[in-house]
Amino acid sequence: MSKLLVIIAGPTASGKTRLAIDLALHFNTEIVSADSRQFFRELSIGTAKPSTDELSLVKHHFINSHSVSETITAGKFGEAAVELLNSLFQKKDVVIVAGGSGLYIDALLNGLDDLPSANQELREKLNGIFLQDGITALREKLKETDPVSWSKIDLNNPRRIIRALEVTLSSGKPYSSFLRNKGKSAEWDWLIAGISWPREELYKRINDRTGKMISDGLLDETKNVIQYRGKNALSTVGYREMFDHIDGKISLEEATGLIAQHTRNYAKRQLTWFRKYPEMIWINPGEESKLVEIINAKISS
Repeated sequence: MSKLLVIIAGPTASGKTRLAIDLALHFNTEIVSADSRQFFRELSIGTAKPSTDELSLVKHHFINSHSVSETITAGKFGEAAVELLNSLFQKKDVVIVAGGSGLYIDALLNGLDDLPSANQELREKLNGIFLQDGITALREKLKETDPVSWSKIDLNNPRRIIRALEVTLSSGKPYSSFLRNKGKSAEWDWLIAGISWPREELYKRINDRTGKMISDGLLDETKNVIQYRGKNALSTVGYREMFDHIDGKISLEEATGLIAQHTRNYAKRQLTWFRKYPEMIWINPGEESKLVEIINAKISS
C-alpha cells in the first residue's frame, strides 16, 4: 500500500474544513493546515479557523502554532511541513492537507526558497509603470527578465507580475529560480481536490460567512490585535476593512460589504490558481464520497 498525501484546496468558503475532517475521520489520520493565517493563535474569526469542536475531532497541525507577532514565510512552512509529513507517514498511509493558500501548497509540493524582502521603492516604481502603461508593459518586462516565470505566472494578475519583477530586479536572480523541486519526499504520492460550487452559490456562502464573522465578534478580535496591524497577516481581507472602520474611514455596514466583496475577489484568484493544476480533482457538492473511492483506488494501486 502506497503512502498518499491528500490535499483539499480550492476557494474560500467552499467547505474545505468539513471535507478534510470527514476524510481524516474516515482514514483515521491527521490534518496539516496550509492556510497562511490560521497559524496564528490570536486570529480565529477572521480566518475562518476550524471551531474548537472541529479541532477536537481530528488532530490538526499548523493551527494555533504561532503568534501573529511572528513571521512565517511560504518557504519555511514548506520545509517544516515536509519534515512533519515524513514523520506522519511513518505511522499513517494517508495524511490530509487542507488550505486555500496556493503559494504555501506549492512550497510544500515543490519547495520554495525564502524570497527576498519587499523592496518598497522598486514596488512603487513598478506600480507606476502599471498605472501609466498598463499590464502589457509589465508582462513584456517579465518576459524579458524571467521568461520561465512569464510562461507560468497568471498574466492577468498585476500583483503577481509585480512581485515576480520585484524579486527578479532586486535580487539579480529570476523569480523562477526561487522555486525548486526539493519539497516532496519520494516516499509518498499526492493528489489534490476541491469542491466545485456554482459561482452564485459560492458567493452566497461567502456573504453568509461574512455576516457570521461580524456577529461572532470580528470587530473585537481586530481591536485585540491592533498593536500588530503592520504584520502581513493583518493586512488581509477582513482585518484590513475592520481597521478602516476603527479609524473612522467607513461604517461597520460598509466594512461588512467590502469584506464580502474582497473575499469574492480573493475566491476568484484562488480558482484561477488551482485551475492551473492539471491534476486537480473537482468534486460537486454532495458527491464528496466519490473522493473516498478515488483515494482508496490510489493507495491500493
